[in-house]
Parts: sequence; C-alpha cells; structure tokens
Amino acid sequence: MDTYLRVGVISSTHGIRGEVKVYPTTDDVNRFKELKEVILDTGKDLLPLEIENVKFFKKMVILKFKGINDINDIEKYRGKDLLVTRENAVPLEENEYFIYDVLGSVVVTEDGTQLGILEEILTTSANDVYVVRTDTNKEILLPSIKECILDINLEEKKITVHLMDGLL
Repeated sequence: MDTYLRVGVISSTHGIRGEVKVYPTTDDVNRFKELKEVILDTGKDLLPLEIENVKFFKKMVILKFKGINDINDIEKYRGKDLLVTRENAVPLEENEYFIYDVLGSVVVTEDGTQLGILEEILTTSANDVYVVRTDTNKEILLPSIKECILDINLEEKKITVHLMDGLL
C-alpha cells in the first residue's frame, strides 16, 4: 500500500446522478482540480476512476466520475478511500513528509532514550500533534514544532525530539 497515498474518503452520495461527497485527507483540497484520475480502494480491488467534474461545498469535495451516472452504481462505496499513486502526489517542500512515511517511526530523545513508536498524527489548527505509544502502552503527545521535533530520518524511521517542560 506504500505506493499509494490517500487523498480522500467517500462520505456519501450527492444527488442521483452518481456524484459523491468526499472528505479530503490532503492538505491542499485544490489538488482535486488538477487530478485526472483517482484509485478507489473497494476493500477487495483497486479500481481506477477518471474524474469528470469537481465542485467544492463547505469542507467537502464533490466528485463526478466518468461512466458512473447513477446513485446505485456508487452508493456501495461509501466510506471507501480514494488514492493516488506517489507519482501523482503533490510535490513536497523541504522538511515536509507524507504522514504514511513517518508513522511507525521510533521516537527518541536528543540523548538517545527511546520514548516509543509514532502511532498517529493529529491535525489541529495550530500544528500537528504526534501521538507516541510507549512500551508501557502510555500515550505521549508531542507538538510538531521545530522546538520539539528536532530531526526526522525517513531512511532509519527515527524521529529525534526535545522534551519541553510539561510534555511528560
């Protein structure tokens, strides 16, 4: 699955002509305007779908796929992921990472003490928050700010952090 990146989740149908409301899981919802194709993860197969039309409504993206013209043809895919290949992913800036690539990384303090494994990344309005699971099954929440996250090494799957006062 690491050759694909999730850009959205089908939340519901929209009208009766086969359109769907998609909850975007990408930082830039405008990227849907540029996408020609997405891959639907049906749970059993990966189904390529050509995008025919894109609209935006509140925080949702409304997509119409070529060849799907009836609510009954798309309704069964509610809750399913929409993926893109890494080649079709948005180019990253310096010090930007795909969440999928950093999940599962070992988190260590600057003195080399292992804290745990990066289990999840929460997105907040201020900054992302790294959820680290310790060996004793406790959760440590670390803000994704330069004062706390010192280094991310994707090759070694290792994140070095500075534990600021009050984090533990």
